[in-house]
Amino acid sequence: MKIAAAILGIVLFGVTISSVLRSLVVPGGTITRMTKVTDQLVAGVFKVATAPFETYERRNSILAAQPAAVLFVILGVWAMSFLIGATLLIYPVAAGLPAALEEAGSSLVTLGIIHGPGAYATTVDVITAFTGMIVVALQIAYLPTLYAAYNQRETEVTLLKSEAGQPAWGPEILRRAAMGDYVADLANIYHSWEQWSARVAETHSSYPLLLRFRSPGNNNSWIVSLLAVLDAASMHLALAPQNAPMQARLCVQAGFQALRDVAQSLRIPFDPDPLPTQPIAVSQAEFDEAVEKLRLAGFPIERDGPDAFRHFQGWRVNYEYVIHDLCFRVDAVPAPWSGKRRWKNAEVRFATTPNRTPDNPEG
Repeated sequence: MKIAAAILGIVLFGVTISSVLRSLVVPGGTITRMTKVTDQLVAGVFKVATAPFETYERRNSILAAQPAAVLFVILGVWAMSFLIGATLLIYPVAAGLPAALEEAGSSLVTLGIIHGPGAYATTVDVITAFTGMIVVALQIAYLPTLYAAYNQRETEVTLLKSEAGQPAWGPEILRRAAMGDYVADLANIYHSWEQWSARVAETHSSYPLLLRFRSPGNNNSWIVSLLAVLDAASMHLALAPQNAPMQARLCVQAGFQALRDVAQSLRIPFDPDPLPTQPIAVSQAEFDEAVEKLRLAGFPIERDGPDAFRHFQGWRVNYEYVIHDLCFRVDAVPAPWSGKRRWKNAEVRFATTPNRTPDNPEG
């Protein structure tokens, strides 16, 4: 019985160490079962906590604490796993299970006030103390990495507010560019978000907890912002193929590749090579309404109607499913063309800025 307990302790120790190293040290976007289950449990608690609230402001304020809760709980899960594993390892040479638990707890928090006789007990005590110290140190070092990646992500999201409305919407990016006479400069925006997508693909697939970190402000969301830029580039390519810069194509390609990298790390199923004729959530009528807004703003349109929609559809099928799934999972701000949300009556938000001038003060 005691030998079986020691073997089980070794297995539990090994599984927990693997979870710690793959979550905090090894890059590559591997999510262990232990961290996945912990994240799902915490997400379930927050889902229940936000269920009574229908306003997005209240839900958003509660969900902002979710990443901190996940970090705290996973640290507790790791500590408890190490404690149980160490208890099972010490049990064969201890006076009983309570004595083994007491000794394991003393070693794990590096107090060392209780230790058993013999080389075996001393070895287990030292390994347990070293493990507890290393896990806490890795967790502390993990936080600056997360916040650095978060700050880099949110810089572009904040800059987009003046270019895409709140929350961000793809056609609004093109409309404001036409009104401001900087359509030619959209290439710079596409290029910036191409690089942004590459950074997010690396950081968010390696550290999936970043997906839970919400953008500051009730009308901001990094996922919705990415969707807006991808829709803007796709519409640009569909409506003005001769005018659209090469950066628009590269931006869409980098964007949907980043989304697929994140989806793979989260094990979200997706079609890696969808047909351009597959249906999308945006209807022809919604697309035509957006095109009319662009026409009134003076955006250069070379192709419109069903032909333009077909090309827009061909681009959007590459990223729509994954990005709608992410918006649903993290309860992103309800925005145009961004899919459904968890709660009922999720009102779609969008506020555009009128083009006020001295000659037309009402805009």
